[in-house]
Amino acid sequence: MIQLSDYFANWQQTELAAINDAPWELTSNAADIIKGLLPQLADGYRITNTVAIHESATVEDGAMLKGPIIIGPSAFVSSRSYLRGGVYMSEGCAVGPFCEVKSSFMLKGSKLAHLGFLGDSILGESVNLEAGVVVANHRNEWAEKEIKLIENRRELPTGAIKFGSLIGDRSKVGANSVLAPGTLLKPNTIIPRLTSVDQQTEHLSLATQ
Repeated sequence: MIQLSDYFANWQQTELAAINDAPWELTSNAADIIKGLLPQLADGYRITNTVAIHESATVEDGAMLKGPIIIGPSAFVSSRSYLRGGVYMSEGCAVGPFCEVKSSFMLKGSKLAHLGFLGDSILGESVNLEAGVVVANHRNEWAEKEIKLIENRRELPTGAIKFGSLIGDRSKVGANSVLAPGTLLKPNTIIPRLTSVDQQTEHLSLATQ
């Protein structure tokens, strides 16, 4: 079983710690989880329907927010961005222009630059995804669409057909890179610009050698 504390050092201090779901269950249930957190939020949030925005956060005109969503203290959401399917942005997070974020959790200080996609994923603290990064969440190109994770050379089935990545604390993903579904990045990982990361394909290739 994936241990979230191996990727996110302060996971137990977050509002999500009491939820014992597997990572792919967290993202697939993101909308219900975030809706359940809304009544527990501290003072300082403005809640409209199922969208909670902290009074110190900035949401520019032209951003599209489809709740449930939590946008934490000092977070920033740019004009022309699109948040949907259950999105959790902790303190100091940022989503740039022309980005889509779906069913994802961003921990303190994580940032998604412009022209990016983040799907069904969990980002640790101080993660930086540069411009044009795509964190894919679906094996559209394969007949067998179940997403399997590779950790310590072991294949872990999920039963899920939609799951993106776990990106550990302080990791950096360079511009125009693509993370295939099921990518696991331990803390402090650096992915160079223009990189394609597909751990499941790499594992299958090694297994057939």
